[in-house]
Amino acid sequence: MELIISNLNKTYANGVHALKDVNLTIPQGMFGLLGPNGAGKSSLMRTLATLQEADSGSATFGDIDILNDKKKVREILGYLPQEFGVYPKISAINMLNHIASLKGIANKGERKSLVESLLVKTNLWQFRNRSLGTYSGGMKQRFGIAQALIGDPNLIIVDEPTAGLDPAERVRFHNLLSEIGENTVVILSTHIVEDISNLCSNMAIICLGEVVAKGNPSELTKEVAGKIWKKPVDKNELAAYQKDFQVISTHLKAGQTIIHVISEEQPHASFEKSKANLEDVYFAEITSRMEAIVD
Repeated sequence: MELIISNLNKTYANGVHALKDVNLTIPQGMFGLLGPNGAGKSSLMRTLATLQEADSGSATFGDIDILNDKKKVREILGYLPQEFGVYPKISAINMLNHIASLKGIANKGERKSLVESLLVKTNLWQFRNRSLGTYSGGMKQRFGIAQALIGDPNLIIVDEPTAGLDPAERVRFHNLLSEIGENTVVILSTHIVEDISNLCSNMAIICLGEVVAKGNPSELTKEVAGKIWKKPVDKNELAAYQKDFQVISTHLKAGQTIIHVISEEQPHASFEKSKANLEDVYFAEITSRMEAIVD
């Protein structure tokens, strides 16, 4: 089953055009949506999750019209928003049991088995009786994905899911998402390039409400292979290099500023070739788009 998004548009009351003719076909598996803060990722996720209306366009998941049949969408949807609240005085196990009941799992034994399985999967079993108000940020994120998985959803949307997680929790979360993505459509919205590179076989880059690139991460990386050059520079030289070359990113390494430049040919004898990665693709697309707006 595929999620097909066609010519989707959304403009807010303050005049911000958050989505501009977005077209995407999202197959089964992990799909990464990459973009800077304010790019339109959350606007797209909220629209697909039936939390806001689109101005125009369409979105279908199999035979379900996402924009016009919200009840059906919610029956097959698991959603972890970027920010969500919890009832602070309720334990995790009781809250999940309540949510499972609301999602139509009426059989008490079935509900108990499901909730216990999710608590184990998200590494919360030992904290199941603690009130949610005592949970750390990472634990709340894990609780969030547990509630999103209730009801065996066919479409799962997770918005910035690894924010606030420590390295061990991120790895655990990645493994869980990969397992889930084997049998369903999972949309992972993030600004962390490494998450997309590690998890997703398909992706899109969104900037200022528009899809500026889409495809397989490896194939997208091949498009800039041989065009990425790097050089260490002093901080006070950075502005001059940005004026003379197409600098797509800067990194601080061992006290030095390393710049990455995109160019068909060696921009200067002082530059050395750098092996392209998905981060270079991302910054090249975003930089190009932002420069076009300025011009």
